[in-house]
Amino acid sequence: MESRTHWQRVYETKTEDEVSWFQDTPAVSADLISSVAPSGATVIDVGGGASRLVDRLVADGYQVTVLDIADAALAKARTRLGAAAHSVDWVAADITQWQPVHRFKVWHDRALFHFLVKPEDRRAYLRLASTAIEDGGFAIIGTFASDGPQRCSGLPVRRYDPEDLAAEFGPAFEHVNDLRHDHATPSGSVQRFQFTVLRKLP
Repeated sequence: MESRTHWQRVYETKTEDEVSWFQDTPAVSADLISSVAPSGATVIDVGGGASRLVDRLVADGYQVTVLDIADAALAKARTRLGAAAHSVDWVAADITQWQPVHRFKVWHDRALFHFLVKPEDRRAYLRLASTAIEDGGFAIIGTFASDGPQRCSGLPVRRYDPEDLAAEFGPAFEHVNDLRHDHATPSGSVQRFQFTVLRKLP
């Protein structure tokens, strides 16, 4: 099934808190972003879907872009934010084909990159990230850990440890930090994530 069709169907048929990746409070991502960028910085949430991270970032004064392949996901987030949604740049696009119009201090991705199982898709993503992140800016990437799930939403994923992920981004980025996180899904299961922070070298 084509990616856009798959994710559009997911968000059209499930409520916000029925998907396994739902977080009522996205504290890990918010804390990592605030650790590398002050209020007012430009942040893009790649594969943000209907995540509540945008609510927190807007409240904290960031300039936010949310990108997702599914229009239905973005519509849910816009509706939830109400009038505050007007301060956000909403982008419905395939990350492997999108062309940004400006660069970002922080590139945040919780659980998109691990769906890119084809090498050519990862190469396209990494070329875009290298272009879209400003010099000295940061990539914060959350993926399933090496002992995490092998599939999500019926699709295969590629699992990572911090060294593998840093190697994917290559010498243009330096490894700054990483942490493990056990995500409790709405159904009560646990998904093991790892987050890696990388800085783009000048």
